[in-house]
Amino acid sequence: MDKTKLQDTRADRVFNAFNLLLMLLVTAVMLYPLYFTVIASISDPYQVIQGNVTWRPLQITFEAYQNALKNENIWTGYGNTIFYTLFGTMFSLIVTVPTAYALSKRTLPMRALWTTMFIIPLYFSGGLIPTYLIVKDLGLLNSRLSLVIVGGLNIYNMVVTRVYFQTSIPDTLYEAARIDGASELKMFFSIALPLAESILAVMTLFYAVARWNDYFTGLIYLLDPELFTLQQWLRAILLQNQNALAGGINAGDADAAAAAARLAYMAEAMKYALIFIASAPMLIAYPFVQKYFIKGIMIGSLKG
Repeated sequence: MDKTKLQDTRADRVFNAFNLLLMLLVTAVMLYPLYFTVIASISDPYQVIQGNVTWRPLQITFEAYQNALKNENIWTGYGNTIFYTLFGTMFSLIVTVPTAYALSKRTLPMRALWTTMFIIPLYFSGGLIPTYLIVKDLGLLNSRLSLVIVGGLNIYNMVVTRVYFQTSIPDTLYEAARIDGASELKMFFSIALPLAESILAVMTLFYAVARWNDYFTGLIYLLDPELFTLQQWLRAILLQNQNALAGGINAGDADAAAAAARLAYMAEAMKYALIFIASAPMLIAYPFVQKYFIKGIMIGSLKG
């Protein structure tokens, strides 16, 4: 009996060691691209292009960050993206949470029909052209509101939130409140929202990350450079550098070619610097909502 227990203990230790090594490997694979982006952005561009930068920065220089932060368009894009992320996330939460709460109520009239109407667009989108025409008819083209309203409701996020309301808040709380004369609106604000802290943090993170990284929506609906997002300006800066490089090479002048080569090297370093600049706010914000993120995802998915 003791021998069996000893064998089980050894098996457990081997299993735990294997899990630890596997998780360390997965963590390293996931973190290395971010680490490489950082060291490449502060290394000499020539060393980066030659492939010499792998595990540590070489000939450290912050010229790429200086050139990137000198560009006024970067700050314009930052301000616009912060605006779109802040108000777009607020709008998405205002739309998603009450919808999920209503669909979680078993007493909702025609609940199956409403659920089906929401689930269908999850699998079959209306398409880009009809959406564009609707935005145009509403007068939202080249407007900040287009990036706040378009994509405001994510059906998957709404379903996860609905599952949370269904499984994490007992119906007895609603019944007791209803006996005390509370209205549905009162129960939503006094019972559902205070108990949905975890899922609200998760949805805020989901929507904020999606809004911050959104590039395609601005490309379709925005024409004024003053309204461009950070992602659009990053793309524009990289394209400018590539066009300047092509122009210098085609000029046939040795000095122009040398200047173009130097610009190409700097564009390579700026690429990594701009990636890190764009990613930094989300990387900073994530640790503050991590505990809610893990708890909300576990409750919102496993109990479904």
